[in-house]
Amino acid sequence: MVKSTLVVRASDALPLAASVDDEQTEAALSEYKQQAKLIFRRIGSNSEPRCTIESGQYTLHYLIADNVIYLVISDKSYPRKLAFSYLDELAKEFQTSYGAKVDSVRKPYAFVGFDTFMTKTTRLYQDTRTAGAAGGSHLDKLNGELQDVTRIMTKNMEELLWRGDSLDRMSHLSTSLRSESEKYRRAARNINIQAMIRQYAPIGAVLFILVIFIYWRFS
Repeated sequence: MVKSTLVVRASDALPLAASVDDEQTEAALSEYKQQAKLIFRRIGSNSEPRCTIESGQYTLHYLIADNVIYLVISDKSYPRKLAFSYLDELAKEFQTSYGAKVDSVRKPYAFVGFDTFMTKTTRLYQDTRTAGAAGGSHLDKLNGELQDVTRIMTKNMEELLWRGDSLDRMSHLSTSLRSESEKYRRAARNINIQAMIRQYAPIGAVLFILVIFIYWRFS
């Protein structure tokens, strides 16, 4: 069944709207909502527009459309077709109602009024039986529209977390290596200067003494 829904701006992960969850659901999904925030940060211009991410007993499905990310947390057994049908309906309504304002808003949850539509739509998709009861022809239409759902990318949250952590570590390592490389270059330059001083200092001293002697001799 559908558990929770989040809508954020893709360009900067600013929360735009979210389902109103009761305390029990909020507590049960706390970890998964943190994972959702991580997903929002990881999403870039080359990310898959539709993706399913498996995580423990729940699954996170997201859809990117018109600079907005729609993400639903559902039970692992919930059909992917219905999850993406649900997200498609949210995307169409949100774009119609708020699409022109998405890029200009600055405060989080600027579109709290969208919760009314999310609540109504969630009831229709709450489980497969309810979705079916909403109308057989309607469900057939949804299945037809998403018949290529098997080609939607599926990832594992542990792999995503590991890869993200690895990328962060690689970035940190790269920064450290650049810093160490710069320190090495400075040290090498100082060593070369000191070596030149040691090599040419005696000659310079002799020349200096010779100049002083000549000046004193012929002055």
